Order: sequence, then C-alpha cells, then structure tokens
Amino acid sequence: MTLLTCTGLSRHVLREVDLSIAPGERVGLVGESGAGKTTLLRALLALEDPDAGTVTCEGRAVRPGPARRLRWYRRLVQHVPQDPATTLDPRASARELVALPVHRLGTPGERGRAARLVEDALDLVGLPADRRDARPRELSGGQAQRVAIARALVLHPRLLLADEPVSGLDLPLRALVLDTLRSVSEQRGSALLLVSHDVAAVAALCERTLVLADGRVVEDAPTAELLVTPRHPAARALVDAVPLLPDLP
Repeated sequence: MTLLTCTGLSRHVLREVDLSIAPGERVGLVGESGAGKTTLLRALLALEDPDAGTVTCEGRAVRPGPARRLRWYRRLVQHVPQDPATTLDPRASARELVALPVHRLGTPGERGRAARLVEDALDLVGLPADRRDARPRELSGGQAQRVAIARALVLHPRLLLADEPVSGLDLPLRALVLDTLRSVSEQRGSALLLVSHDVAAVAALCERTLVLADGRVVEDAPTAELLVTPRHPAARALVDAVPLLPDLP
C-alpha cells in the first residue's frame, strides 16, 4: 500500500524521478545543493506543476490549484519548513499559530475543539506550558521549530514533508528536533519524508534513504545498507563526508 507516489517527475533540474512512501514510513531524501531536492519538494507540496510525470496521494492526482480543490491534500500532507522564522506570524502566539490549520482546514467539529487539538499538538512536541502564549521572537530556535512541527501535526496528517528541519541548529537543538520528529512518527503513525543534505540526520531517523544527484534518484535503499555499501559515486561522497554516523533506528 502506498501513501504518496510520484512517477516520471520532471521539472527544471528533475529528470524522471520516481518516489513512493508507504503509510508510517520514514524516508530520507539526500543530495548535494543543486541536486533538485527543493524542486522535488515543491512539486510534492503542489506548489509547482511538473513538466512531465504525476504525483498521487492515496490514488488521487495532486496538482497545483485553488485552495478549495487542494483542501483534502493539505489535511493529509503537511510541511515542516527549514526556517520557521519565515513562516511564523510574529504577531501571533504559539497557540494561535498552531490553531491556524484548524481554522483554515478543519471540519466544524474540529474547529469547535480547536483549543484541545492545539494543546495536544503542543504536548506532543514538548513545548513548555509557559511558552505557549509567547510570540516567535520570544522563542528559542528549537522552540520555534517545535511550534512549526505542532502546527503541521494539529490535524493529524498522514505525512510530514520536512525540509532541512535541523539545518543551522546547534547539536543539542538538532538532537531535540530529531527526537521530536521520531516521537511524532511513532506516536501518531505519521509517515515522514526528511529532505536534507545531512546524512547523519537522515541516518538517525529514517529507515530508507533515496539519493538525488543531477536531478535523478540514483540510489534507493535501506538506510543501514546504503551507509555500509553505497553504490553510486554521489552516495559514496555523501557518506564519506560524515565524520561520525549515529546509531541507526
């Protein structure tokens, strides 16, 4: 059974990319800058129309379009951005930010219990109670990223698309965000696509890893296997660049 699939996807640098994610699966997508990771992510988020190929979610075609037509997809698939500071309204509190998807995408019943959904999401990511009325400028980098994850989780999506979620974070915050994503996946059963150039982060979290190079998927293997016996030169270069790999999930 497949949750999200793209087949023969071509757009700008991308060339006939095939990718599939099963329910509950944690998948890493790694590649150097310019490999096409951002373009692929934008296509999967229905922000860009591919020149060729298809994206499907639970068997339904996914293409850019009006918000009303994509409402079903936005509920199922949510985005965790690289830099939450660019997506968190500085005028809103953490609670208000997490409530936004409920008000925009929720059913009448969900909107009626928005406060409970928000608290549950903030509990899940471990944001302290005394920080929940804080504005983004009053939050640490790790706290802001937890708010972004909680906002993505509040309507119980089936898949999270995480774009370099630990890029630029120091080691303690990096570990905190990765632990949060793992906890979310295990407790909610959400699938995860972790898009990163950081092989160590992917190794710490993902069961399967795809390597993107020159716009193509050049390797797709269990993460443990890829780290020990990378076959493609691009995969070997990424693995060799990591000085110390973490224990695998």
